[in-house]
Amino acid sequence: MNILKLTGTLLLVLCAFLPPGAGAEVPIPALSAHVTDETGTLADDQRASLEQTLQAFETKKGSQISVLMVPTTAPETIEQYSLRVVEQWKLGRKNVDDGVLLIIAKNDRTLRIEVGYGLEGALTDATSSRIINETIVPRFRQGDYYGGVAAGVDSIMRVVDGEPLPAPDQRASGSTRFGRYLPVLFVLTLVAGGVLRVLLGRLPGAVVTGGAVAVVAWMLSGALLIAIAAGVIALAFTLLGSGLGASAGARVIGGQSGRLGGGSGRDIFRGGGGGFGGGGASGRW
Repeated sequence: MNILKLTGTLLLVLCAFLPPGAGAEVPIPALSAHVTDETGTLADDQRASLEQTLQAFETKKGSQISVLMVPTTAPETIEQYSLRVVEQWKLGRKNVDDGVLLIIAKNDRTLRIEVGYGLEGALTDATSSRIINETIVPRFRQGDYYGGVAAGVDSIMRVVDGEPLPAPDQRASGSTRFGRYLPVLFVLTLVAGGVLRVLLGRLPGAVVTGGAVAVVAWMLSGALLIAIAAGVIALAFTLLGSGLGASAGARVIGGQSGRLGGGSGRDIFRGGGGGFGGGGASGRW
């Protein structure tokens, strides 16, 4: 019994000297953007520039490339933590598996490029290692973290861009953009419909309103069927509705403004269901 008590006392003493949370896995941040900086290293304009670049590349190529900066991955290695991240985030398209994660553990001075199954033939372990050691690490050693990330992302995009992958689903991306602006089209229908009905009459006003909404919907979505559907709905709403005037439309705009501003905040980045198998490379600086 004395030995058991002594052992228990020693364990309590050891635990008292351990830092809080020692041994606990680092939580994985929620995926809401192409660039996630948990270290506060990147300035707002730098993060926004990277985000815009990666969003444009996804729209053009279909592949999802993401950047994650964390202070540390301890007690896990960066390879272990990176796999947990991509398993949760599921970057890349389902059944295409064209996702890439550039992860940097700043305090550990380690980084890794995690490559989805579908890109392992192009973004090989050797190529990933060269990007890390020849492009990113030299800049990190000079304290230029943004320059290193930007140059690394550019190199990754160049490699992925040369890979023959399925074209991005333009219809899906058009529908997403259209859905984002549905409140705007609704307000446009109410205000323009009400004003044009007064100026032109019920039927002509409805026709002009439907045509205007169709044009705007086509510009936002790039899809003809979506534009036609939006125009027909606007025409019917204006023709059969009560025809709100400009003053009523202004009240509607005022009521919608907060929700419209919030809508852009809800337009968050999501993974597409891609798979990873541990391909890629790691490095230090």
